[in-house]
Amino acid sequence: MNALITHSPRLKLVLLGFLTTLLAGCGINNIPQYDEQVKSSWAQVENQYQRRADLIPNLVETVKGYAKQEQDTLTKVIEARAKATSIQVDASTLDDPQKLQQFDQAQQQLSGALSRLMVVSERYPDLKSNQNFLALQSQLEGTENRIAVARRDFIAAVQRYNTEIRTFPGKLWQMTMYRDMQVRENFKATAPDADKAPAVKFQ
Repeated sequence: MNALITHSPRLKLVLLGFLTTLLAGCGINNIPQYDEQVKSSWAQVENQYQRRADLIPNLVETVKGYAKQEQDTLTKVIEARAKATSIQVDASTLDDPQKLQQFDQAQQQLSGALSRLMVVSERYPDLKSNQNFLALQSQLEGTENRIAVARRDFIAAVQRYNTEIRTFPGKLWQMTMYRDMQVRENFKATAPDADKAPAVKFQ
């Protein structure tokens, strides 16, 4: 009897460890883990869009030096950048479908404005051969590719999270322990091939 009492704390630890392992095996931690993956993936989306926004002022100034008469196109790029950077979506507003849609639309408008700027640049051979412009164009191309990858990873993370809370046993855990964690909004394609990086290469 004394031996049982002496070893009871150890027995409790063993039982606790067994219970924790059992619950983990049943997927009790999947929902918060997948939720964190969604937030982490979104942070990468934001980082890549910000990287693009940071490139634009130098790009516009370089183009302006060779194509001042394209002021209308340059102005539209600047305005689209201002709108895109004014809409912020973080972890606290990621569950707001309207906010996410506004963010996505603003970024798509900026993509369109940049594409038109690249078309305009074709008219100016001196601009196309400028080393600073070529470097910025290359960085922009790489950033657009990283944006496409970040968006794809975010979409996959949201789908995994949503599937977990809609199917058993995840739905059971959501109903009993994670009631505040609901289905998340995801990017919706606004045009054909919207999940692909815009082409910014010169022909």
